Amino acid sequence: MPTTIETRQLLLRPFTLDDAPDYWPLAKLPDVLRYTGEDARTSLEEVREVLLTRPLRDYAVHGYGRMACIEKSTGRLVGFSGLKYLEDLQETDIGYRFLPDSWGKGYATESAQALMAHGREQFGLTRIIGLVQPANGASSRVLEKLGLVYERSFDPDDGHGILKVYATPA
Repeated sequence: MPTTIETRQLLLRPFTLDDAPDYWPLAKLPDVLRYTGEDARTSLEEVREVLLTRPLRDYAVHGYGRMACIEKSTGRLVGFSGLKYLEDLQETDIGYRFLPDSWGKGYATESAQALMAHGREQFGLTRIIGLVQPANGASSRVLEKLGLVYERSFDPDDGHGILKVYATPA
């Protein structure tokens, strides 16, 4: 199970099923889902299933996964961030998602920097990628702040269009 990591503004901790009600806005708000290619979740049961089959499974299988981002000033779950092993690409991706009232506070960069460093130190990761839809300029800027560089574009053939791949430099 991953350990809790503290940054200047956030506590980054593993998800539990008890987080489902607080996670739900991240899985249903149109503004949050705009660039994810995911459909909105319509029930807490669906959200629990997402937590079970994504981060909780990833912790068990890979030792790492997306982490709950808790705003230190309020104690509120404001998003997620972290590493995810993508089986189909055989790559480790850095990803993040935050509630709209948390945008522009540097949470994505702050959390992803800490979790990438943790991945390098604890798991020996030397290559980390970031996937982003071309229209999502804010996310591209975060990946660049993290030191990732544009590598290529590809169509994952999932019906959601082209994705840009950023990667840690060789």
